[in-house]
Amino acid sequence: MTEKVDLENTVVDESQRQLNDHESFSRLKHEKFSEGSASESEDYNERNDAAEEETDDDDNAFFDTRDFLSSSSFKSNGSDYRVSSFSSDDEGLYVIESEEDVDPSIKSVGTSYPYVKRRKKLPDPVEKEKGVSLWSMIKDNIGKDLTKVCLPVYFNEPLSSLQKCFEEMEYSYLLDRACESGTRGNSLMRILNVAAFAVSGYASTEGRICKPFNPLLGETYEADYPDKGLRFFSEKVSHHPMVVACHCQGTGWKFWGDSNLKSKFWGRSIQLDPVGILTLEFDDGEVFQWSKVTTSIYNLILGKLYCDHYGTMRIQGNGDYSCKLKFKEQSIIDRNPHQVHGIVQDKNGKTVATLFGKWDESMHYVCGDFAVKGKGYDSLSEARLLWKRSKPPMFPTRYNFTRFAITLNELTPGLKEKLPPTDSRLRPDQRYLENGEYEMANSEKLRLERRQRQARKMQESGWKPRWFALDKASGTYSYLGGYWEARERGNWESCPDIFGQIPSDHLSD
Repeated sequence: MTEKVDLENTVVDESQRQLNDHESFSRLKHEKFSEGSASESEDYNERNDAAEEETDDDDNAFFDTRDFLSSSSFKSNGSDYRVSSFSSDDEGLYVIESEEDVDPSIKSVGTSYPYVKRRKKLPDPVEKEKGVSLWSMIKDNIGKDLTKVCLPVYFNEPLSSLQKCFEEMEYSYLLDRACESGTRGNSLMRILNVAAFAVSGYASTEGRICKPFNPLLGETYEADYPDKGLRFFSEKVSHHPMVVACHCQGTGWKFWGDSNLKSKFWGRSIQLDPVGILTLEFDDGEVFQWSKVTTSIYNLILGKLYCDHYGTMRIQGNGDYSCKLKFKEQSIIDRNPHQVHGIVQDKNGKTVATLFGKWDESMHYVCGDFAVKGKGYDSLSEARLLWKRSKPPMFPTRYNFTRFAITLNELTPGLKEKLPPTDSRLRPDQRYLENGEYEMANSEKLRLERRQRQARKMQESGWKPRWFALDKASGTYSYLGGYWEARERGNWESCPDIFGQIPSDHLSD
């Protein structure tokens, strides 16, 4: 009992400083944003095994939080927001944010990031969008790999898969907080924040029914976000299989990984199984690794499109704790979808903390093993907030972009001249789509897809990625370095004009 009390006091002392203002802010915002509560899903899962649950011996530690998550005190009633700094301009793309809209949790990190002006809306569309039938496009492709299906641009969102990788860094302040916790000697709070970060990457997928652009071989994307204290870079390193690799340098940590999706088309749904390992390393040497869970998109033919994430995510490393998170699959009778349950265990297998929440709303934790406590839901009054989703943008988009996603394809003044010719922001079909020039976007997309058919020949003739290298022993890609140095010099001689014509030496057998 004494050991348990000491543990709880240690975690509470550390988290209290970080979350006190956060929770007070939530109460102040409750009335203003109460109408933002997440509604219950009205869609039915089309798969026959939708109601089946993944189980193993350790799953007994998970618990059912239906009553708790549906209680009035923990429903999503708005968000505590970390918002990058914005200001206004004459075109109305930028709007001044009041100080109360800034998430107090970022202030607890102790790092002062500079001000950067970023846009708050997409350009107004030039053309009126035409309606198309998804079923008419995909009915002949049942059972095929959808990454090879050429769909019109109307089914895309103006972001590439490379940019989507960076979108998962939206709540990178959780890693800043994890870094600080570890520096203060609180390893438990470190892994709790890492777990919250691993879940937060799924939040932006809710309501996103358009597919990102499939990058061309050699396509890259950079994100220099000093207002978040990080630099990110990604590259498409393989065409078949389609693999993208990324590397991110944060404040006291770095994050990297590569990803490949194995897709299955079931007629009414698409199942995406991720392949790849994500690695997070702090400057003090502590390392965590995990893999993503399965994603499915339902109601492709009839009903409202929606996605679900399900499976077990294990976060392991070389420190004192490991974490297991179970993303509960949505069933036909599930009144509270998107639930995530988790436990943190020490090296002896003892559960020292329990996590729960929803991947599209928030994550909380309590100290100890909730399942062992055997108490009712009232005992969860001691639950503490780890992460909460940011509020939606002031100017909604047809793509259901978050505030952060709206900034990802922006060409800020002077940036175009600094980018390599391979950057996603320079991709013409994607730029046309963002501007609402749909006919030109579709024409350019078809041109680039025909051009991309040479990618397999390029890869087979010895083509290699420019900024990443494959480790044959582990089968993973690692960042070689040098990108930001080349950017500083403006030296892109080694980068081909992939959005134009293919150099003849790349097409040789």
